[in-house]
Amino acid sequence: MTDWHFYEDAARNDGFSTVCGIDEAGRGPLAGPVFAAAVILPPHAQIDGLNDSKKLSPKKRETLYDVILQTAVSYGIGFATEQEIDKINILQATFLAMRRAFDKLGNQSDCALVDGNRMPHLGVETRLIVKGDSLSASIAAASILAKVSRDRVMCQVDEIYPDYGFAKHKGYGTKLHVEMLHKLGPCPVHRRTFLKKILPGYGNE
Repeated sequence: MTDWHFYEDAARNDGFSTVCGIDEAGRGPLAGPVFAAAVILPPHAQIDGLNDSKKLSPKKRETLYDVILQTAVSYGIGFATEQEIDKINILQATFLAMRRAFDKLGNQSDCALVDGNRMPHLGVETRLIVKGDSLSASIAAASILAKVSRDRVMCQVDEIYPDYGFAKHKGYGTKLHVEMLHKLGPCPVHRRTFLKKILPGYGNE
């Protein structure tokens, strides 16, 4: 059984007063923004069903989204646009989304637990945790806020560009999505730099 608060407790034992978890959603899709969230939970907060967002059904994520907002001491949600992704690359855009989410905490956190193995520059003690969304309560909470927020945006995008099926695949490179790209070409929310292998010559101009 996962000790959901091990990393938060370790940071507090090291003298940090307020620990947040940070995670992203949407690094891999061919379209849409990349999102990130930062969450400060009360010490040893118990949220039934909390888990890595990828292991939860959409309905469960939506339910937990509301519970997390009600439980959190503070939270921030940020994103980087597809234009920013194309300009500075997906890794830097992910870091940008993380900084935007963290900044919305308003200097409340002096230690950040970040999912993954790449270090964003947040200006505070930052600890990387591989598969942190399955090991840390605050990172898992952040993964859910980021995922739900992004999915909601992609459903809004689907209303603007209904032929691509964004509500179904959320911009990921599914068979349906690739087929529609070949049939219709890209739309304004597609990441130009992600389409070079799918649409030869696209994104090079």
